[in-house]
Amino acid sequence: MISVAVLTMSDKGSKGERVDESGKLICEMVKDISGKVVTHEIIPDEQKIIEERLKHFADTMKADLIVTTGGTGVSPRDITPEATRNVIEREIPGLAEVMRAEGCMKTIRAAISRGLVGIRGSTLIINLPGSPKGVVEGLGVILSTIPHVLEKMHGDDAECGR
Repeated sequence: MISVAVLTMSDKGSKGERVDESGKLICEMVKDISGKVVTHEIIPDEQKIIEERLKHFADTMKADLIVTTGGTGVSPRDITPEATRNVIEREIPGLAEVMRAEGCMKTIRAAISRGLVGIRGSTLIINLPGSPKGVVEGLGVILSTIPHVLEKMHGDDAECGR
């Protein structure tokens, strides 16, 4: 079982003014990799709050996987990548690149998503766009590799090329 924390960044969603469709999709999608959602929160686009929640989920709750949605674009309030960069210890740029490449096969606008993928301690953190379509395309293309990434992060020393 993979313990999963889902974090939605949305000013409107945190006030109850918008339904969190993207977060709900993540909760459903992670079931395909035996993911169990241990928490799902909706918070405003505030860097300090985002950083605090990411640290709490990784350090205190010891979630295996944190999947965020929202705040990866270029509007002034889109600061999820900056908050994530401040808490991760190692970045995994290839996974973020694959997610953007998959999105660009549908629309060039996917290229402006600035989401990151990285590691804090024993937790994998993935930033996804805030749209349901972006979640399906981004998480969908890397979902099957997440268990392997987690195995490697937790010390599996088997060769990857088998």
